[in-house]
Amino acid sequence: MQTRKNGKSFMRALGAVVAHFRMQAQLTQRALAERMCVHEETIASIEQGRRALLPDFAEQLDRILDTRGVLTLLLKHLPERNKYPAWAQPFIDLEQEAVAISWYESAVIPGLLQTENYARATFRTTAPPLSEDEIERRVAARLERQAVLRRDNPVAASFVLSEAIVLARLGGPEVMREQIRHLRTCADLPGVSIQILPLACESHAGLAGPFVLLETPEHQQVAYSEAQVSSHLFTDPDEVSTLALKYGMLRMQALNAQETRSLLDRLAGET
Repeated sequence: MQTRKNGKSFMRALGAVVAHFRMQAQLTQRALAERMCVHEETIASIEQGRRALLPDFAEQLDRILDTRGVLTLLLKHLPERNKYPAWAQPFIDLEQEAVAISWYESAVIPGLLQTENYARATFRTTAPPLSEDEIERRVAARLERQAVLRRDNPVAASFVLSEAIVLARLGGPEVMREQIRHLRTCADLPGVSIQILPLACESHAGLAGPFVLLETPEHQQVAYSEAQVSSHLFTDPDEVSTLALKYGMLRMQALNAQETRSLLDRLAGET
């Protein structure tokens, strides 16, 4: 809890620095938002510490406000804000406040849909290996994130998963049986759509790897992709639009929601 409080303090402090440089440049929040091609509320949220300052955004602010890279430098040297890897933290912040999430995954069940045992199995594959204490800490953090699917104002969450994920045996048969049943339960949550992309597809739009699309409360569209030890947030409208187009194609190429439920029911009985 103390770490989370420290994280919020860092966000407020960094937001105050952004506000200082904006006023030094004699720009209103609205004027800066227009220069950045974002909603005025986005600027206000960052300055008030309610929204994380993303790396791409910091670089844009440095250019527009002529800060000589100060904001980018500060962002790189802020201590880790909470229980997630520093490189993943901006995505986690956006995920938790998103009004819409569209997630394509090709190798593993998305974190928002994982059971406790499946999550534990994923962390036990990490190399170099993690301590049991660290594994349990990460499992708890992952499960905590899942509250976004059950909040009072449900997020519109769409998931397209490769069939290879549900046919795998990560963690063993019992873990997978529990995980598939959990997927089936999640498929009935308000606002949640789960679709399986069949292995029989002769071609599909996800060959370049998994990615996530997010829509913020201010209706800003961002995208996220993750590699082995790093991640990238895309805010450029052209890049986000390309990934949105790919996601639309994946949904068309995947089984529909009812077909997916039937497949999960069958797999739950076989695993």
